[in-house]
Amino acid sequence: MDNLLPDTVRAYIQSGLECAHLQVTGDGRHFEAIIVSAAFNGLRSVQRHQKVYAVLGDRMREEIHALSMKTYTPDEWAAQQA
Repeated sequence: MDNLLPDTVRAYIQSGLECAHLQVTGDGRHFEAIIVSAAFNGLRSVQRHQKVYAVLGDRMREEIHALSMKTYTPDEWAAQQA
């Protein structure tokens, strides 16, 4: 199986989730993402991750071996950057 580029994983996430900020790094099988989306407002961490996994769907089983996420609302991200 070919390794994925971080930009490909980024495009997968962007295709189903409107992001104010999205950064993906990785080695082709294992990825780390910082995802900032208003869609996370009012959701707990587990619910946020489930939303991203839903966007990725079968790709999580077939193409992406591991994805570590940090998820923020736009307000949380702004506070994090301050």
